[in-house]
Amino acid sequence: MNPVEQDISRRKNEIISEVNAIFKLNMKITDWDVPEADDELAGKIIINIMQEAMDDLKAKLDAGEFKDY
Repeated sequence: MNPVEQDISRRKNEIISEVNAIFKLNMKITDWDVPEADDELAGKIIINIMQEAMDDLKAKLDAGEFKDY
């Protein structure tokens, strides 16, 4: 495993935790804003938005936008 893989592997759980925290925060905000919200529907919509963001990041990565980050 190269140094980049080692570094990211060590932080894997932290990265997963941060993604889960973003999801849970958005679920909580939806519950605050819409007390009678359908949590299953809200979760699906939030996941779709998060996936859209991930797809956009991957497209930018594939296009070389992060080479000199």
